[in-house]
Amino acid sequence: MTNNGSMETTGPVTTAHGTLHGKAALVTGGSRGIGAATALRLAREGADVAVTYVRDAEAAEDVVRAVRALGRRAQALRADAADPAEAAGAVERAALALGGLDVLVNNAGIGVLGPLEQFAPADVDRVLAVNVRGVFLASQAAAARMTEGGRIITVGTCMTQRVPGPGGALYAMSKAALTGLTKALARELGPRGITANLVHPGPIDTDMNPANGPHAAGQASMTALGRFGTAEEVAATVAHLATAAYVTGAEFAVDGGHAA
Repeated sequence: MTNNGSMETTGPVTTAHGTLHGKAALVTGGSRGIGAATALRLAREGADVAVTYVRDAEAAEDVVRAVRALGRRAQALRADAADPAEAAGAVERAALALGGLDVLVNNAGIGVLGPLEQFAPADVDRVLAVNVRGVFLASQAAAARMTEGGRIITVGTCMTQRVPGPGGALYAMSKAALTGLTKALARELGPRGITANLVHPGPIDTDMNPANGPHAAGQASMTALGRFGTAEEVAATVAHLATAAYVTGAEFAVDGGHAA
């Protein structure tokens, strides 16, 4: 994936025959950044993939074309995670399009940063609707569809482990809720052979937060490795969790040592 969000391939295109061969996955917010990289990584591992988007249909179709170039089925679905019906409905639509659902990646989210006193109730409602309620409803719908071997993987943030400065109260609160949800899902779904895990990215080079942006140097300096991560590095951890059978209720930092 290029820094402007368009998809690119390297080397010859081959049909995927990986560890997820025959599986069906939904990546919410999968039109760009971490979501797009995750969709492609799961496809390379053999999965058929659906992605959701809100505004950028063209970017979502770019992802679909790239997945299909790998020999897998793909579908782009417009769905706003802030809408309860659409958050759950996307799961049903993905399962219908792909013939089932084995992996849910809760990636869709929004970040609203600013001084505590400037947040209006509408800001709080919107962030919690997308980052918490949308994840809950998608997970609930997926659990109803999944059989043994199902995987629910949610993307959080390094700011649940360490908030390095002011302005992150609303965002950090919303993402911290995902820790409790993930652990509860692991307990509730474990007897059915379904796992639930949480990935916490640090500063990641995307079009929304580029590694050459005006605040990038400060973010990079807060990591032990002194650099931004790539969307592909996060996607690699998600792909591992999509196949790991004895890992559940766990949190994984892909943050370059931001929390060290």
